Amino acid sequence: MDKTYNPQAIESHWYQTWESKNYFAPTGQGPSYCIMIPPPNVTGSLHMGHGFQATLMDTLIRYHRMKGENTLWQAGTDHAGIATQMVVERQLLMDGKSRHDLGREAFIEKVWEWKKYSGNTITQQFRRLGTSMDWSRERFTMDESLSHAVREVFIKLYEEGLIYKGKRLVNWDPKLHTAISDLEVINSEEEGKLWHIRYHFTDSNEYITVATTRPETLLGDVAVAVNPQDERYLHLIGKHVKLPLTERTIPIIADDYVEKEFGSGCVKITPAHDFNDYAVAQRHRLEPINIFTPDAHLNENASTPYQGMDRFAAREQILKDLEFLGLIEKTEKHILKIPRGDRSGVVIEPYLTEQWYMKMKPLAEPAIQAVKNGDVKFIPENWDKTYFQWLDNIEDWCISRQLWWGHRIPAWYDAEGNIYVGHNEKDVRSRYQISEAVSLQQDNDVLDTWVSASLWPFSTLGWPEQTPDLKTFYPTQILVTGFDIIFFWVARMIMMGLKFTGQVPFKEVFITGLIRDAEGQKMSKSKGNVLDPLDLIDGITLKDIITKRTYGLMQPAMAQKIEKNTQKHFPDGISPHGTDAVRFTFCALASYGREIRYDLSRLEGYRNFCNKLWNAARYVLMNTEGHDTGIQNKQFTLSLPDKWILSRFQKTIHAVENAISIYRFDLLAQAIYEFTWNEFCDWYLELSKPILLSPNSQADELRGTRHTLITVLESLLRLMHPVIPFITEEIWQRVSPLAGKSSPTIMLESYPIPDVDLEDTQAELELEWVKNIIIAVRTIRSEMNIAPSKPLPILFNKGSSLDKKRYENNQHLITTLAKFESATWLQANDAIPESATALVGNLEILIPMAGLINKEEESARLSREIAKLKKESERTEGKLQNASFVDKAPPDVVEKEKQKLMELQSALEKLHFQMEKISSL
Repeated sequence: MDKTYNPQAIESHWYQTWESKNYFAPTGQGPSYCIMIPPPNVTGSLHMGHGFQATLMDTLIRYHRMKGENTLWQAGTDHAGIATQMVVERQLLMDGKSRHDLGREAFIEKVWEWKKYSGNTITQQFRRLGTSMDWSRERFTMDESLSHAVREVFIKLYEEGLIYKGKRLVNWDPKLHTAISDLEVINSEEEGKLWHIRYHFTDSNEYITVATTRPETLLGDVAVAVNPQDERYLHLIGKHVKLPLTERTIPIIADDYVEKEFGSGCVKITPAHDFNDYAVAQRHRLEPINIFTPDAHLNENASTPYQGMDRFAAREQILKDLEFLGLIEKTEKHILKIPRGDRSGVVIEPYLTEQWYMKMKPLAEPAIQAVKNGDVKFIPENWDKTYFQWLDNIEDWCISRQLWWGHRIPAWYDAEGNIYVGHNEKDVRSRYQISEAVSLQQDNDVLDTWVSASLWPFSTLGWPEQTPDLKTFYPTQILVTGFDIIFFWVARMIMMGLKFTGQVPFKEVFITGLIRDAEGQKMSKSKGNVLDPLDLIDGITLKDIITKRTYGLMQPAMAQKIEKNTQKHFPDGISPHGTDAVRFTFCALASYGREIRYDLSRLEGYRNFCNKLWNAARYVLMNTEGHDTGIQNKQFTLSLPDKWILSRFQKTIHAVENAISIYRFDLLAQAIYEFTWNEFCDWYLELSKPILLSPNSQADELRGTRHTLITVLESLLRLMHPVIPFITEEIWQRVSPLAGKSSPTIMLESYPIPDVDLEDTQAELELEWVKNIIIAVRTIRSEMNIAPSKPLPILFNKGSSLDKKRYENNQHLITTLAKFESATWLQANDAIPESATALVGNLEILIPMAGLINKEEESARLSREIAKLKKESERTEGKLQNASFVDKAPPDVVEKEKQKLMELQSALEKLHFQMEKISSL
């Protein structure tokens, strides 16, 4: 093995090997275990959320594969209707063209061309992360087989009356010219205004005052509403008012929707442009008036002077005209929620238009029961409340989108507007017995991307055909996803799975937290705190980070802000850590929490962990290669350290198995880390040295220690493999022949199983006693500033017969590792010299100080050190007591100063303790 661990030298080699040899494919043996990847957008690139969830899924997949199960991790990507169409349209725009210049068919060909050359970036990045998806089965939501499934679902639901066409108010994106769902709308609080406008009565010069945040929609008002309990206006109900700036009059109506305390207590009712107003109008049988075009300009239904104006320009003009006419009573500042499209960023317009809908109540009820009766279990279980809350209040789903890229709605119209559904025109003519003489035109809209995504668990396995894959792998075992798409995706998959297969699509849903930075802040380019998994793996300079984040940005001010904040977060860039360290960090952070704080210092720690494992493997190989390890003949004797590490390893396997069973990846990582670093590397390898290096060690004892070294390391590599696959494969290839293993890859080896016969409580207790003796002596050395290499005379006092027996059994280990010059057991009446003391149980460990240290010199050294730290502590404390510093400095700088003060105070406490010890001698 190379002297130093270099992840870049091994990772690409092993991934190519695994994939080329088809190790990721199901074996066809054992019980089935299947995970469906949440299909990332084909336009996407790997972000921290992808990296986090993919690591957890891959850990589960590799674990179950090694458990002998017939394992499938289904790979694939989503066609991402709006996102993909926007990417390709932007490319056309650079050439001065629009999709309309190309026409529908040519534009769709352009999108497929883009996908071929640029659309697989994220799948290559997933490979870089070490994910063991079966790429030979990779699916795309626009593949013909999946498209067939989409059409089949549409046809069946339409025939059952669960899909219908209707004219309703929808969220309309004026930039993309399409309806979008509530889930694709981001509502953010912004400062706006509340205008109080006078509406004069038709039969007098008196007026009522109406409060609105959207005066431009006034031209579409059909009524003024008051609360039926509002005594101020009861006498006005039924009267009519003149609609300002128009020739129309509108009635005053009473409705419980109106809040008496809001504004004047009178609200304008504009059903074509407000969801609540639409409901009011339906209750009062008022006809909506749409005043907007699809791109949010005022149409022919608006008053003539405003026709053709953009909605916000019209607002300004309308306010000027109202002001001129003396109809604005007052204007107030007002905080309101502004809806914006999550893709386009523009203000969304409630818009009356004809769309396709899916009836959700009949589909939701079985999905509610599936979770209530335990067929689907959420982990953590509190997320089922979020699930129920949405399904209990679910409304019909607008499934049509005014796009070209996507699954075109399989509906055709004749000249009279009659609707026919089928897989294609030929199928439609056959189903409805329509002759070729009748002209048919297919619907121009496409389906919402989430329709095909909701079929993903079974369409990818061949449904509607009853394929062997569908029978083998459906239902799947678990879905790993974020809480932000419980509504978008999780609930809809359960509904569709139950409807079309009669079974739930997965038995468990593990909901992960969202990745934040180390301070708990959301990652964003403008904050400069975005982390890229590939940058963490390969490393990147500060200059390249800034270039990547500001590339193509047209606003210089924003680019400068990004550059400044990026420099603050990553002043030295990011050093390379390798895939395994990144994966281990993801697992170590994966608790049940709602947010995951990704701290680069933790990543650095797990990079050191990989180094530690590498160096431990080199030590084991140096002491086992070319030696008899007892693998073949099994003739060996186990020493106390051998029995101890074997026993501890069995308990570690138990801890790992338990952590995986409850999806506590953090506890899994913790168990592996603590055993590997603290027990195997720090203690067992050290304890093996006195045995391996002693000329007095017996051959069977040497074989026992070498056997333990190689078998524990080999088993440990298998235990770790699901989390850190690359380094474990690389080391295992060297270790496995010595351990008697013959598989071509660690992936195909079995996962370790705890052996109760190797659990040895007595050995654990005895070795803990040995460790405590060694730790006690080392602690005194440290406190008294005695060189680690200096042999020490040791006195034991008040020891029990068990202490003496344990010491006699392990004298060689203790005296070697604790560097004893001599060891004496004091009798009851023996004089005790001036000594440093430690306790192990009731046993006193005494180290006589005579000749070891100069009391005066050591006191003087400690005094100097105390004075130095005290000065630094006072300086730091003064800085933190300075209100100007605390208020003006960045929060992370203040936090670092607080941490520094705590460390200084802790160090001072230790020095004072040492001074007291010296003084007591």
